[in-house]
Amino acid sequence: MANRDSSDFGPLSFFKAQHKAFASTLEQRRGQAGLIDGLLVQAWDSFDRNVEIQAEDMPPLACHKGCATCCTLRVTATAPEVLMIGRYVRWSDDRFKSIGIDLPTRIAEADTITRGLDETERVALRRRCPYIDDGVCLIYQVRPLACRGHASYDVRACVEAAAGRTAEIPYSGPHLTVRSLVQNAMQSSLRDAGLAFGLYELNHAVCIALQNDTCCEEWLSGADVFAAASVTELSTEEMEQTYDAIRAS
Repeated sequence: MANRDSSDFGPLSFFKAQHKAFASTLEQRRGQAGLIDGLLVQAWDSFDRNVEIQAEDMPPLACHKGCATCCTLRVTATAPEVLMIGRYVRWSDDRFKSIGIDLPTRIAEADTITRGLDETERVALRRRCPYIDDGVCLIYQVRPLACRGHASYDVRACVEAAAGRTAEIPYSGPHLTVRSLVQNAMQSSLRDAGLAFGLYELNHAVCIALQNDTCCEEWLSGADVFAAASVTELSTEEMEQTYDAIRAS
């Protein structure tokens, strides 16, 4: 990763710096109510700042408000992201219902249909994300890194892909790379802190969070409260080996 302050700040150095920063936040805020907020604000800010730097000489994105073409993909998220979204949905419930949107029911209905589907099956289903209403993301402020890191330079290609007519989409490399580095650095620091650090299918995990008022406390105590929603394409053991190899390099 290059930035304005250093000409030799590659992905490995960036990952290690991010890991150290997340570890510091976890140490300073452990046991405090603002731990999850602190981690995610840090992750979002780091993502935004570094994407802006990395994408300086790239073409403009085709993504815009009201475009939800890609919002049929399976979304994965970390436990802090799930907990934040669950909290946001609870807090916003009355406001959403006042405009005729029962978001918890939408999420539960989507989960019934999408639970257990892998990435390919989810794309083939072409079912719109339950958080989308009239092209607008209802949880945009707290959307996962997976969504933040998914950006395209060609909306027509996205439409063709959504219709199953092509698999070639000119995604933004900087968005994908920075998202991966920030997310994995956070996961690695969660692991070192003894917290569940896996990835979870968003709909199922948020359903769990909405049904269990003590999810946050259980996760902070070390429990893998979203284990039933785990995405298993990459095993926990493989992730741990990768993190260990990076730390040793």
